[in-house]
Amino acid sequence: MLTLRSQKSSPQSSSRDYLPPLPARSRCALLCAVALALINPAQAETTEPAAPACTLSGSGLDQTLIRTRFHLTHGRTLTVVAIGSSSTEGVGASSPGATYPSRLEVLLKTRFPETVIRMLNRGVGGEEEADMLARFDRDVIAEKPDLVLWQVGSNAVLNNRRLSTEETLIRKGIARLKQTGADVVLIDPQYTTAVLAKAVTVPMVDLISTEARRQHIGAFHRFELMKDWRENQHIPFEAFSVADGLHMNDWGYDCFARNLAAAIIESAMPPAMASAPTGN
Repeated sequence: MLTLRSQKSSPQSSSRDYLPPLPARSRCALLCAVALALINPAQAETTEPAAPACTLSGSGLDQTLIRTRFHLTHGRTLTVVAIGSSSTEGVGASSPGATYPSRLEVLLKTRFPETVIRMLNRGVGGEEEADMLARFDRDVIAEKPDLVLWQVGSNAVLNNRRLSTEETLIRKGIARLKQTGADVVLIDPQYTTAVLAKAVTVPMVDLISTEARRQHIGAFHRFELMKDWRENQHIPFEAFSVADGLHMNDWGYDCFARNLAAAIIESAMPPAMASAPTGN
């Protein structure tokens, strides 16, 4: 605590103890500064930049989600399984509630409050398509999903896998998922520095889009969405990804989920009923 010494020295004080009085204006400024620091010490620290606004790209899924539409329009329970690797599991998020499947669940429930929505996160960090296929029966098909969100390609890119091998695995996975009668949506890799460093990235993104179109299933173009953040909206990488240069942060997962929710609603609902979620 700051104390100001009295102008008058006691008889016992030496001349060294005497401080000349501050001018009234300076004394007032000093006291005000001390008071502000005591009330809100955080003001003295560097303020973090505000999070960028999340805009909806309007990008669709290229296919109508027929089964999802039926469940949403008839008030039937909708079971959604999100399977993938670490960006589905939510590495980089501050909590399980900040992962993209969790945020997507909140957004869909807000839009369809009368519908029971089961959102199952089946992401496992480090996995590639062969690993996911090995657990399809247990983690996906056994849940009797109505909608499957399959995030593919990220670790295959990081590990420089051959495109022909990935094409075979993805095609095999799509065939198995379609046999369940569920709607299927492929999600391509994230647009982050670690992914962009690989020469195979863009060809992999193109392969995923082409295979989805060939198999008449949905595709969510996450790579293009995030590329727009960086190149057109000029949002820095650190605003939507974490320090490892690979995984998304809370803002990135949330904005991704908002755009995916809007695409699902637009694809599953008649135009007059489709309205993208804006709250929560």
